[in-house]
Amino acid sequence: MKLAGQTAIVTGGGRDIGQAAALKLASEGAKVAINYFSSSTGADAAVEQIKANGGDAFALKGDLTKLDDVNALVSKTVADFGGINVLVNNAGGLIARKTISEMPVDHWNAVMDLNLNSLFYVTQACLAHMENGAIVNLASQAGRDGGGPGAVAYATSKGAVMTMTRGLAKEVGPNIRVNALCPGMIDTDFHNVHTADTARRGFESNAPVKRQGTVEDTANLILFLACGDSAFMTGTNIDINGGMLFS
Repeated sequence: MKLAGQTAIVTGGGRDIGQAAALKLASEGAKVAINYFSSSTGADAAVEQIKANGGDAFALKGDLTKLDDVNALVSKTVADFGGINVLVNNAGGLIARKTISEMPVDHWNAVMDLNLNSLFYVTQACLAHMENGAIVNLASQAGRDGGGPGAVAYATSKGAVMTMTRGLAKEVGPNIRVNALCPGMIDTDFHNVHTADTARRGFESNAPVKRQGTVEDTANLILFLACGDSAFMTGTNIDINGGMLFS
């Protein structure tokens, strides 16, 4: 039980990577606070599964671009579980594919709010209650290679997450470690919505591992970065993309 006696917050934990991460951390002994915005069914299912397996968890709806919702999540976690040891900043999204020439300012700001500002808000609120532990950020392969068509805003926000990971690691060490993972083609609703099926089949043909990633693949890496197995790692941005980009 690599996280026995610890408490974790997972943002965007109602589906896909976030839900898999919440279940994985709970399986290693963590009490888990699951934030969700629209995926109440998945969040509630995760809580039910965690409790059925003898763990403890709750799910709370919240828009993490709003400070009141951020503070409500952190306050309930501390009140229910006594503190915070692990923060998984998973909430985020592309919203829509738009080129710079066609992009309204409102879209740019919305992407930055969702992927970068919310991460700042949650991290700052949690640090007030973290004496030690780990922060795991979800960046993206897009932060390395600029993303696909119409993803400039998203890629920029994820590149900023990578830089924030490095800077924050210097600021909060040695007792708190900060790392990020940079997923590529993971089989999630994100790509169901934003990536053509032909592109996904092409990825499978060209990737050295000949498959898309799974949410379990990402959850395993999140656990590694959250627990003592990665005790000598901080400020890293780790690729998990099936070998399609080497950095």
